[in-house]
Amino acid sequence: MPKLQKKKQFSIFKLLASLLLPFIAAVIGSLFTFSAIPSWYQTLHKPIFTPPNGIFGPVWTILYILMGISFFLVWQSKNKKNKLPAYYLFFIQLILNALWSIIFFGLHALFSSVICILALWMFIFLTILFFYKFSKTASVLLIPYICWVSFASLLTFFIYSLNK
Repeated sequence: MPKLQKKKQFSIFKLLASLLLPFIAAVIGSLFTFSAIPSWYQTLHKPIFTPPNGIFGPVWTILYILMGISFFLVWQSKNKKNKLPAYYLFFIQLILNALWSIIFFGLHALFSSVICILALWMFIFLTILFFYKFSKTASVLLIPYICWVSFASLLTFFIYSLNK
């Protein structure tokens, strides 16, 4: 098999693996989300700016795709700088992403979910900064994510405040 074809196949593998990573976090989080929405979540007092439940799935799907492409661009970057800190930050924010669903929907721990989502926001921000060193496009692709998590942070705080 020619070297160029092997390189192309490896790039496809890297893209698929990069896309799979965020969706693993999504599946873990959704295990706790789907069971809570029809029951517990419906009983919560929510602020007037709470989007309809049907908005969350499509938005998160787009964001997970953008996260995966962003990670792929960093992984593919020819920049010789040490990528490990950027990878660690990316994985930490993915863990926090899944953990938020577990804390909020699974444990119903509203205050802890506020703390978790603020930590998530911080690690997304750091990931954007570190990804910028390897790919400006990779960091820009994460801007919708941090914007949505900013909104979700506000929503989480208001839900906590209205239900404590």
